Amino acid sequence: MAGKRKNNPAGSTNTFRGDVLRVLGALKVATADQIQRIGAPHLTFRHADKETPSKQKQARTASHTAALSDMRKHGLSENGGSTETGDSLRNLTPKGLQAASYELRRPVTEMGSIARGAGSSGASHPMAVNETVIALLRPKPNMARLIVDPPHVQAAAQAAVDGPDGIGTIASYWTEVSLPATGTWNAPGKGGAQADIVLTAPQDGVPLLFIEVDNCHETAEELADKLEKYARFFRRKVKDTDGKERPMWRTRWSAPDTWSGDRAHPPVLLVFNRIGERNPNRTVPRLQELTRHLWQGQRHTGFHAYDGSIPIIATGLKNLREHGPEGPVFLRFGRDHMQPLREAIGNPRREVADARAREAARIREEEFQAQARRAAQEQAAKQAAEREARRPVCTGCGAKFTDERWEAAQGQAKDWGAPKDSHPHLCDDCKQRAVAAERHAAAKQEHQEPVRRGAEQQSFQRSPHRPVCTECGASFTDERWKATERAGWGASPEPRPSLCGDCDRRFVTELQQAWPGEHRHEEQGQAVPEQKAGGTWLSRFRR
Repeated sequence: MAGKRKNNPAGSTNTFRGDVLRVLGALKVATADQIQRIGAPHLTFRHADKETPSKQKQARTASHTAALSDMRKHGLSENGGSTETGDSLRNLTPKGLQAASYELRRPVTEMGSIARGAGSSGASHPMAVNETVIALLRPKPNMARLIVDPPHVQAAAQAAVDGPDGIGTIASYWTEVSLPATGTWNAPGKGGAQADIVLTAPQDGVPLLFIEVDNCHETAEELADKLEKYARFFRRKVKDTDGKERPMWRTRWSAPDTWSGDRAHPPVLLVFNRIGERNPNRTVPRLQELTRHLWQGQRHTGFHAYDGSIPIIATGLKNLREHGPEGPVFLRFGRDHMQPLREAIGNPRREVADARAREAARIREEEFQAQARRAAQEQAAKQAAEREARRPVCTGCGAKFTDERWEAAQGQAKDWGAPKDSHPHLCDDCKQRAVAAERHAAAKQEHQEPVRRGAEQQSFQRSPHRPVCTECGASFTDERWKATERAGWGASPEPRPSLCGDCDRRFVTELQQAWPGEHRHEEQGQAVPEQKAGGTWLSRFRR
């Protein structure tokens, strides 16, 4: 403990020194009160039992005041004068700015410059900038650090926790950022602007927002000139690392290609802190007319498009403190009603129109898909009906073939060597019965007694085709066909095998009439003497 006291004689902790580095790194100059309200908001609800607000303030800022004292000893911070109300201003040294870059996780080149000398004139503008950040940030107290505090302290802190949320963290804010119309980021040329605050909080719906804080000392013409410099910077393009030209602001900050459907420039928020002689209720209408060419959109059915325009929004610091960014206290130039910040920087009507268009497109797509499905189903049903009409019917029982039987009957086997179907016109059951009957017949034939050869064998070997009579052209009867065939080795051949039975009998009758008594020789197998050629009754048999 003695060593810690030697290094940090004021008794500060790493937590409070980290708060100082983060707040002063983002705001450049601030009071201990502002550092405490941002870094440790739970302390705001303590020490409510002190006699005066001054003593309450002294008690709740004591920890950060000690941290500032120790950091001043280490050369990280320094006193920067005082405000008009007598509060001491604190800012970082170059060494402290480098330490803050680690706390904020920013490159040192993007930390900006130190704010030395900002309090020489009371720092009214930096204080208004800081109050704007606090009003947008709306730090929430950590209830875990108040578990030992009285119930009324916890109740007040819980009310703050339950209130409207703010936007981002302290690391989401940059102050005094140069926007070079000429030159570079580190060496800006003439004609550029300098943003009081740059807010990047895409996680809260605000990808990029430039903020100008006015203490009501500037005229509408002076503010219009600032906005012209913003427009000049937004239009400036430079080559990016891939060699392609892009808007210069996109080389440093990430933001969507479109802003609520519009290819608009980043929005600019004007915060009026009414301590000067100018009345913002008169300044804003005049400023709208002077900058119409910067913010005016193009009319479409149901909405305006703001491609290439700058969304310009105005609000008062008092309303911002009271309602926060979610309150309807922001006026978008060109609109006649107040809106929450996210709606004011966007284009709700176009979002609604785009949503309707997407919904209509989705419905059309669903209808098209449904129609396509119906057409496919009808086509499939038609093809199924046509296929069913071609389905074969069993010639045995009349039943329709199954798909498997149809495929097998068509010979659609996968193997080239698969045998053809033996009964392609029968269903499976009828085929099985037919095959069984054939096997039974074959088995019965195999078990029959063999026919003896020789004289005992009276086989009848028929030729493949039934003979036809050469005389009358009539087909042979079965008896005549059998008689003309050789019945065995000992059987005598038929003398007239080319004649049917009727023509054969007629031949024999006529032969008997012409040669009485000679027909016996024929019956005994002897040849009939050949007649002379002049005879006419036998000429028809010489064929």
